[in-house]
Amino acid sequence: MNAALTDWNAARRQIVGNAASIGFAVAMYGVSFGALGTTTGLTIPQTMALSLLMFTGASQFTLVSTLASGGTALTAVIASWLMGTRNAAYSMRMTPILKTSGPGRLVAVQLTIDESTAMGLAQDEDAFEGRASRLAFWATGLSVYLLWNLATFIGAISVSAIGDPKSFGLDAAIAAGLFALVWPQIKSRTDLSVAFGGALIALAFTPLVPPGIPVLAAAMVSIIVGWVTSRRIT
Repeated sequence: MNAALTDWNAARRQIVGNAASIGFAVAMYGVSFGALGTTTGLTIPQTMALSLLMFTGASQFTLVSTLASGGTALTAVIASWLMGTRNAAYSMRMTPILKTSGPGRLVAVQLTIDESTAMGLAQDEDAFEGRASRLAFWATGLSVYLLWNLATFIGAISVSAIGDPKSFGLDAAIAAGLFALVWPQIKSRTDLSVAFGGALIALAFTPLVPPGIPVLAAAMVSIIVGWVTSRRIT
């Protein structure tokens, strides 16, 4: 019994430490998002609302990048929604592991992101009767959520202090931040082909259609490829 407790305490400390490290790392992009959100015309409360309620970095960067390029609110919302649809698949995978119900399930849905899902699935699902996977998910999700929102606030209020963010090159951080968030998800040749295909389509459409439409066109590539791939598997 004592040996099992010692092993669990050691595993718990490691998981919590890793979760905190991930939270701090992701928060670096949160500062950029906060600054760029207000730069595109959003107020500080609106920028904070995106982080508090949407809470999916790639979708948030997609939204502000679409607005920054002159796209309409509708195209920005649709593009960001398409970017976040992967979280639905994450939820289906994590549900049997977390075993939540009621309000706890709503909180779990909000915290289901790339990092929390990856940490939860990285643990042995049978280790310590599933507690390792559940702790990894909750610790990572809460760490990223709290630090991301704090970083967003810092970035948003810093805009007035530093002046024009473009003079510091922060306008380029939209693309850089989005790239950094998406790149770790490219794990196969198919993923790489989809990424390059979407990029080429977006570049081809950019001089021809209104801002925001190239992003939607690029997103359709992943949807079509995903549908074709699923049909081949079944």
